[in-house]
Amino acid sequence: MPRQVDYASRRRRIAEAVCLLADEHGPQGVSMRDVAARAQVSLGAVQRCFRSKEEMLLFAVDHVGERITERVRTRLTASPAQSAATALGHAADEIALLREEHRAEARIWLAFIAQAAVSEPLADPLRTSYTALQDLLVRLVTEAADSGSADGRATPPDPQHEARALLALADGLTTHVLVGHLTAAEAEEVLHTHLAGLWERLGTTR
Repeated sequence: MPRQVDYASRRRRIAEAVCLLADEHGPQGVSMRDVAARAQVSLGAVQRCFRSKEEMLLFAVDHVGERITERVRTRLTASPAQSAATALGHAADEIALLREEHRAEARIWLAFIAQAAVSEPLADPLRTSYTALQDLLVRLVTEAADSGSADGRATPPDPQHEARALLALADGLTTHVLVGHLTAAEAEEVLHTHLAGLWERLGTTR
């Protein structure tokens, strides 16, 4: 009886190999043959999962975006008793990818962004990932604002505007740390200063 193949697991394994190679050579330097070698599968196995290199790269972009979004959600659900403001700070911290253990992931993310600037097919899944992250921040900002309003404080600013600004700041800090303009500690200080101002505008405290 032929052995059944878990294609979902194999596709994720291939996506991890794509990410490692993209970190080393950039997305353009990734070949299906090299991916097969790094994933320790045959070239035919890669080709059965993905019809082309572009399809493989698109899946890898989705994979990285989902990994970041899932890590944010996991951190939020790990402490259900935390305040809305604390949850918002944790989410921003995860999105910024400032910790050393996320440095490779940050390089991969920015490598895909650079390629997406000249490739509309790659840009589409990145927009989807940014939309998911922004929607999550909108929800957290709204919850923090509702908490502040419940305390009888002033009406907060627009959650959509605040979420966009926070996402853009966190994303930009990733680049500044990678190119060495800011240290991770300096970037964290910038992020926390912005959050302190946001919490004040929302009428809440961390």
